[in-house]
Amino acid sequence: MPTSAKSQLNRTVFISASSMIIALLLYTVLLPDQAQNLFTVMQSSIVDNGSWFYVLTVAFIFFFVVFLGLSRYGDIRLGPDHATPDYSLVTWLSMLFAAGMGIGLMFFGVAEPLMHYLSPPTAETGTIEAVREAMKMTFFHWGLHAWAIYAIVALVLAYFSYRHNLPLTLRSALYPLIGERIYKWPGHLVDVFAVVSTVFGVATSLGLGASQVNSGFNYLFGIDVSTTNQIIIMCGITALAVLSVSAGLDKGIRRLSEANMILAVGLLVLIFVLGPTVFLLKAYLQNIGDYLSDIIHNTFNLFAYKKTNWIGGWTIFYWGWWLAWAPFVGLFIARISRGRSIREFILGVMLIPTVFTLLWMTIFGNSAIDLVHNQGVATLGEMVNKDSSVALFVFLENFPMSAVLSFFSVLMIVIFFVTSCDSGAMVVDMLCSHGSNETPLWQRIYWAVGIGVVAAILLLAGGLNALQTMTIAAALPFSIVLLIAIVGLIKALRVEAFKQDSQLIAALPPSNNEGSDNWQLRLKNIVDFPNKPNVNKFINQVVAPAFESVASELKKNQIKVIISKEDGYSLIVDHGEEQEFVYRVLARKYSQPDFVTEADDDEQSYYRAEVHLGEGGQDYDIMGWSKTAVINNIIDQYHKHLHFLHLLR
Repeated sequence: MPTSAKSQLNRTVFISASSMIIALLLYTVLLPDQAQNLFTVMQSSIVDNGSWFYVLTVAFIFFFVVFLGLSRYGDIRLGPDHATPDYSLVTWLSMLFAAGMGIGLMFFGVAEPLMHYLSPPTAETGTIEAVREAMKMTFFHWGLHAWAIYAIVALVLAYFSYRHNLPLTLRSALYPLIGERIYKWPGHLVDVFAVVSTVFGVATSLGLGASQVNSGFNYLFGIDVSTTNQIIIMCGITALAVLSVSAGLDKGIRRLSEANMILAVGLLVLIFVLGPTVFLLKAYLQNIGDYLSDIIHNTFNLFAYKKTNWIGGWTIFYWGWWLAWAPFVGLFIARISRGRSIREFILGVMLIPTVFTLLWMTIFGNSAIDLVHNQGVATLGEMVNKDSSVALFVFLENFPMSAVLSFFSVLMIVIFFVTSCDSGAMVVDMLCSHGSNETPLWQRIYWAVGIGVVAAILLLAGGLNALQTMTIAAALPFSIVLLIAIVGLIKALRVEAFKQDSQLIAALPPSNNEGSDNWQLRLKNIVDFPNKPNVNKFINQVVAPAFESVASELKKNQIKVIISKEDGYSLIVDHGEEQEFVYRVLARKYSQPDFVTEADDDEQSYYRAEVHLGEGGQDYDIMGWSKTAVINNIIDQYHKHLHFLHLLR
């Protein structure tokens, strides 16, 4: 794999994806009616004949993710065993939330519950049962299932990238099944599909969302709602996205996500306080109860015994939409999740955002329904049916300081769109660069501008609805790829389980003093806090000769051994097609404990000579051990590795 940023570009994926995007764009623009008819027929065919497959796929993903979080596999870390998270919990949640669903909540938080209330799937319109069903179905569409789809894609990518050092692109998910062929045309094809899906998915949302921003500006400043103004809005969002993506993940997307999370919580609290507060608390608890009590029924409900188009227009649409967005959102979440355990990852990605999402839907959705159902604000329901993009602003008219609330809402919508656009550009750039995020600036700008241009052209040509339909249809082949990737993940996790089992075999502890019982020396090694030169001296004078002795003995048995000084001091035993054995010793820096009275010259820090195996750090220090003790420890770990290979066979 090339290391230079200039050589990271995967020209095959870059050129193929760009060409396919241009071809689809021309087809949709030059033949809009034909494209609309074709994609509509595709979607109708999928709903009529393949809805069972979507429902079964999403159900399987949901239960599989829950199983992973509760199983022994939950302790496995997304990265080496010693890895720590790159971002704090709050920053991590802010970024994954902004990329995953933030803009959808602004658009549908008021509109969807009201639309379900006005046209429920089974209940009678205008009744209490219609209110409960509206919130239940809204929770179902925006709850655990949606985040489970994002979680499994992100988990597959993060696991293979950070645990097995594969590229952070969609192709790596297929490694357990096709091996090195992921670097050839099958892998290129998967990444090209992901690029095209991401560009059109983000562009379609950007184009449709421009209408909501335009509606907000119309309410606040009297700006006309027109295609021209929406193009101008998209140009402004794209320009901001270019600035953000140029600043990078830590300074751009991270800061915007944190700012938007603060604004979102602030708006949520204001509506909660200004609205029917006690009722909303009761409704939230009851909505969660209704949602959880019917989750199995709704998961498998296909309305097979009732002829209705409702499921195609809502549930299947949402499942297809979440699946279509999964390559983009999943890869972005994987990018920011290195160092977390699988259990922590699933809890963070699936549960915490769901709790916040459902709280948002309750406060905005139940408040809106209450205005229509109990307070007789019929105009709100009429406007939602007429134009859902204005639902939020018509809703806010019924609260004090409505102009201020609307201003902050528009600001949030703009920031959400900027984060979606720049995170989408970052993901596409990674897909075209072997998973690297250290790429030339022009590549990130190319994709950020490209997404904006695609959205603008489609809006002018009236092709957004056709592309939206195509994006949903594209979820079908991706769901098949995803199921295959899950099989690969299961195989890899079974290997991890064998590895863990192999560590449990009995082995004698190493002797730290070559047969003597000098407990004073052992105690001194334990309470000593050496500096870096002393640890490096120990590695050179004790560890290195121990490695040489073991290597020499293994070579006598025709076993290939490599001793490397790159990234610590490593002994690598090659087993051909089977997994190699890696025993590495690293000098790692730590802060001295408080009980140490004498401060050294290295800013009151000390170093440990830590053992790292192929899967990462093992959290024990061999500083001060004798050569014989080190050799015994290497043999002990090598014994366990051979037992692991035995279990694997």
